[in-house]
Amino acid sequence: MGNMIVVPGLGGSGRDHWQSYWLRERRGAVRVEQRDWERPDRDEWVAELHDTVQRATGPVVLVAHSLGCHTVAHWAHRHDAQVRAALLVAPPDIDYSASRGAPIAGFGPPAANPLPFPTVLAASSTDPWAGIDWSRLLAKQWGARFVNLGDVGHVNTEAGFGPWPQGEELLRDLLAETAD
Repeated sequence: MGNMIVVPGLGGSGRDHWQSYWLRERRGAVRVEQRDWERPDRDEWVAELHDTVQRATGPVVLVAHSLGCHTVAHWAHRHDAQVRAALLVAPPDIDYSASRGAPIAGFGPPAANPLPFPTVLAASSTDPWAGIDWSRLLAKQWGARFVNLGDVGHVNTEAGFGPWPQGEELLRDLLAETAD
């Protein structure tokens, strides 16, 4: 699978979040650690992702959730690194979420360029932080294959996601498509 780097969003994906399960289940997987999970700073978050990628040996697989998706996209716009693939799950609509009190306005506007590596953007039709049509357009903007996960909220612990077999399947399929 290569080096998996988990990129959490606001709050840092707690112990029962699917990203945390994946970290425990995969030897060698690492998590980007941010200084402040509650008051995100775009430049700081991008720099931490970059440092984590730089420490990896060989190509990496990025697995991002929520604001972590925007972190990946902004990072890819600024840096070049060996990324085999990325799974981006439930990116929030920055403007909409900020208008509802999420402290993420500094991450807008979303990165405009297509990502330079194979990407799947998976979103929910009932995500309280992003409409499905907005998510579909974002996937197109980023050059990602779009997957509508259906009625699954924000694909987080509050929405009932601890272990997430469908997500693992999405990642397996993506990696199979990128196999040499």
